[in-house]
Amino acid sequence: MSIHTQIGDWFDHFHAYPEVSWKEVETTKKISEILTAMNVKHHTFDDVTGVIAEIGEGERIIAVRADIDALWQEVDGTYQANHSCGHDANISMVLGALAYLQEQELGCRIRFIFQPAEEKGNGANSMIERGAVDGVSHLFGVHLRPKEEIPFGKISPAIHHGAAIFLEGKVNGIDAHGARPHQGKNALDPIFAIADYIKTIHFSPYEAYSAKLTKVQAGGESLNIIPGTATFGIDVRAQSNTVLKELRDRIEQGIHSIGQLHSVAIELEWSDYTPAAEVADEAMELAKEGILETFGEEAFAPAIVTSGSDDFHFYTIHRPDLKAAMIGIGADLGPGLHHPKMTFNYDALDMGAKVLATTLRKASYQS
Repeated sequence: MSIHTQIGDWFDHFHAYPEVSWKEVETTKKISEILTAMNVKHHTFDDVTGVIAEIGEGERIIAVRADIDALWQEVDGTYQANHSCGHDANISMVLGALAYLQEQELGCRIRFIFQPAEEKGNGANSMIERGAVDGVSHLFGVHLRPKEEIPFGKISPAIHHGAAIFLEGKVNGIDAHGARPHQGKNALDPIFAIADYIKTIHFSPYEAYSAKLTKVQAGGESLNIIPGTATFGIDVRAQSNTVLKELRDRIEQGIHSIGQLHSVAIELEWSDYTPAAEVADEAMELAKEGILETFGEEAFAPAIVTSGSDDFHFYTIHRPDLKAAMIGIGADLGPGLHHPKMTFNYDALDMGAKVLATTLRKASYQS
């Protein structure tokens, strides 16, 4: 079987059996089985999902990371695990790159990190804590890109992701009869005020940022009860880590003020912070050379700036000396990442694997 065909078969399997963050048990097992069949040394962990593998020899180590988890979302009226972010493609492209590299001479060891829980924003930290980037000089990632960023056939040497964080809140008011609102504290009123408030936060128009309500839950089946308790969620993003911190501070200050205005306690919990990208010029240049050598000038696309986020960038937060870049693969992907019916041109999988293999081979010879 050709590597091109094998990549497609791998994708079909992972797409058919998605698993959500921290529960990628069968995905981990399948990756391990594939690596065993390829005679690649690897190891798993007793306490978390994920796999780390290596090929090549020598003291020096470079690495590539693939995220392996799926989203939990509604598809055709049913909530289920779903690979609408393309992590099934990322696994397949990285395994494909490994297969291509097995046929080539390498200048150092190459580590393959199959990481859990990217969608939760903390899977990278679990791999960091278990030594995934210990001794690593260069780190690469790969991800399919939406058609509005780059079309099929184009490949970018770097993705400049933005920073993101989620806020979950709970309003603690008092239930009341619909005919006697003065006897309670309507939990929905402060939430509506929060929705209006976050639209009034402004920074320089040259900065990219956003904050928006993504979840509100309150009340029950009885429409004559004013709900005293409600929960809400806010998705917060910025292109820089500095702006994200200021945006977070202003949101928190405003919500506390709204709570005081409505005489209710509002509990807040921030979670799933992912930092903005720190792209190394040297890693991006190696990726560019990989694109040009593999597919020529006509396939090259400039670096991408996107408001999306990825916990890949925790690796460089932990190791500032790490030379890192994530390669973006044009795939005519639509309607968009995280859309329940997301699809793409499957020929992009082999293109991604080949470019990644060339980039890693080049990086393996860097001093």
